[in-house]
Amino acid sequence: MLRKGWNAVLLGLLLIQGCAEPLPPLHTFSGFAQGTTYHISYWAPQALDEAQITAAVEKVFLDLDKTLSNYRPDSLIEQFNANASTNAQPVGEEIVALVKIAQNVSALSQGCYDLTIKPLFELWGFMGDDLTIPDDATLQAALANVGMDKLQLVDDSHISKKLPNLRVDVSSIAQGYSVEKISNALQAMGIQNYLVEIGGELKALGSKPDGKAWRIAVEKPLPGEQKMHKVVTLPKDSPMSVMTSGTYRHYFDVKGKRYSHILDARNGAPVTHDLVAVSVFNESPTIADAWSTALLCLGQEEGMKLADAEKLQVMFIQQQGTEFLESKTRALTMSTQVTIN
Repeated sequence: MLRKGWNAVLLGLLLIQGCAEPLPPLHTFSGFAQGTTYHISYWAPQALDEAQITAAVEKVFLDLDKTLSNYRPDSLIEQFNANASTNAQPVGEEIVALVKIAQNVSALSQGCYDLTIKPLFELWGFMGDDLTIPDDATLQAALANVGMDKLQLVDDSHISKKLPNLRVDVSSIAQGYSVEKISNALQAMGIQNYLVEIGGELKALGSKPDGKAWRIAVEKPLPGEQKMHKVVTLPKDSPMSVMTSGTYRHYFDVKGKRYSHILDARNGAPVTHDLVAVSVFNESPTIADAWSTALLCLGQEEGMKLADAEKLQVMFIQQQGTEFLESKTRALTMSTQVTIN
């Protein structure tokens, strides 16, 4: 009797499993945009029009390119840069919103982070392939046209320059904003489970089709290599973005000295400290993107102090010789949202 009852239970379990609904498929697509690659994964319990979703994402990229690209002379930001007028100029609500975020982060970083450093990038050669080390007089002349205090908000769609030669580079915040815009586009189409990644910067919401959390890798800050440093498990019940800035991604090595593309707007020169990577975890990829650059600019000591004061979830990686030293802010150490292994 016991054996018969046990068999009946087994048969019942098998029947239940056999009738279980199959998991919804995980849809993925990728491409090239903004000078880098992107990868998008998503799913939903309802039927989805994959072609419509792909087309919507591609349209977001095209619209962003027309607004924020520093490589298109016809983009809104480059039209603003090219116009020497100090009168109010129309740039649209998106650029104004980004400038507001950047102004806040710039002020908190004591001016280390600054959107107006475009002349400095060009001066040092980071817009091309050759390093040019400027003399002090040339550097000071370029610095005279740098400063967030020289960029003025007029209203929700207009900004103005206090100096005719002021120029703005939004690359330090544009990729995070792009991740946010694409995430919003997916959610507008009813998708509540996704992972959006552009050039290593990402945002996730929900979970995988099997209910497991999204897990991503933070790479070891090694030039020219892709090796995993840590695995991050993201929360399933709230959105989370991960933005990483590193001095190892774009640099010049000259006569044994490394010149990073991270420039300190206070002195106009590449940073020289041992902080090589900063990962910021925040619901907003736009805010996280700005902070990752600002904290990397400040260096370990100043960056950690500011990040703790602002209650930011941040992981810092310093390089000392061949060793990598990792440290976390109090908010990240105490976080119940993000797990790092």
